[in-house]
Amino acid sequence: MDIRSNHNAFAFDVTHRLVLSIALPMTLGFMTTPLLGLTNTAVVGRMGNAEALAGLAIGAMLFDLILGSFNFLRASTTGLTAQAYGRRDQHEQQAVFSRAMISALGCGLVLLCLSPLLMAAGLRLMGAEGAIAQATSTYFSIRMLAAPAALANYAILGFVLGRGQGNIGLLLQAVINGINILLSIYLGLTLDLGVAGVAWGTMAGETVGALAGLAIVLSGFGKAARPAWAEIFSRHRLAELFALNRDILIRTFALIGAFTIMTRIGTSFGAVTLAANAVVMNFFLLAGYYLDGLANAAEQIIGRAIGAHYRPAFDRGLKLTILWSFGLAAVGSAFFFLAGPWLISVLTTSPEVRQAAETYLPWAAVTGLTGALAFLMDGVFIGATWSVDMRNRMLISFAGYLVMLAVFVPLFGNHGLWLAMNAFLLFRGFFLATLVKRRADQTFRAAQ
Repeated sequence: MDIRSNHNAFAFDVTHRLVLSIALPMTLGFMTTPLLGLTNTAVVGRMGNAEALAGLAIGAMLFDLILGSFNFLRASTTGLTAQAYGRRDQHEQQAVFSRAMISALGCGLVLLCLSPLLMAAGLRLMGAEGAIAQATSTYFSIRMLAAPAALANYAILGFVLGRGQGNIGLLLQAVINGINILLSIYLGLTLDLGVAGVAWGTMAGETVGALAGLAIVLSGFGKAARPAWAEIFSRHRLAELFALNRDILIRTFALIGAFTIMTRIGTSFGAVTLAANAVVMNFFLLAGYYLDGLANAAEQIIGRAIGAHYRPAFDRGLKLTILWSFGLAAVGSAFFFLAGPWLISVLTTSPEVRQAAETYLPWAAVTGLTGALAFLMDGVFIGATWSVDMRNRMLISFAGYLVMLAVFVPLFGNHGLWLAMNAFLLFRGFFLATLVKRRADQTFRAAQ
């Protein structure tokens, strides 16, 4: 279908192929992450030291929690880059990247300086002591050396996604995780460095990935479009970036809080129920890979359409990403319903946990469907840089989630917990979707 207009020099076609050219590579890239986690666990697990394995798990969780809070660097960079790309503004694309890299490296250095305090707080929070605390400290201290590189990778990934270069995103993810896996095995097992070897392998992967990504991005820049320092540090542009990052950060904290509360309440139901929840939660995480990939496609296409001031591309991009999101979510849910019992038997050998997990399987199996619109709307609002709406609607959804927990957990126990989580996903998608047409009308009207 050709939706180009003779009246807009920046018009572009939105096709199924364009959507999948961004979504598929990023889905594959995201799927290398659990492989990395499994490899690191296997390397340390072969040491036969339970304390080392527990320390690795705690250290990795703390690092991921801290670094995950800075995902706004990736999201804001994607939205702003996509809009500059849509209006073919090479000058502003370079400026956006420069601001993102400066922000990432600055935040990374601050984290590095604060790492002793963060580690002490994390150990106290998790109640780690003795050999477990020592293993956690070893892993965390080494891996935190890669904080600047890890955050730089967020900025780099955001930039290439903003330009619709999903294949480069996949390549960089493969480089980061591939080096990490190979070096973790070599250093951890062959050289018998254990937890320290795994941490050094991770640090090396992040660093090499950042250098490779920087080289790829800079090689595509032209000298004629290079922005002056005064433009990079423009007060207006920095204020815009700060506001965008602030709103996305608040949204991220609310999201982390929702899943943390779910885990905390699940703990009160006993070890078997908690383990069952952890098992079936993997089905939602798996659905999240392709839903995130389609959200990335929405970010780029929506941002590009707004940058180009071209409403037909916005409307068709929204239509196609919704079609693919719900289509794949339906297939995924059907698969989990049918194959769920077998998958559960692979993930756990405990008869009690298996039985409990199968009881709660239907709730987890439908999370792809209940969450499809939420993932997609996040992508739309990030690409459009409508961050205030995204922040406010997330807070409203979180409040609704708390009400659902207060009402249904006492009535239905763990079933009520899963009901509240599915409602939270529905709230997020619905509350944002009701705003899309109005915000799009305002945005494109202002551009005319």
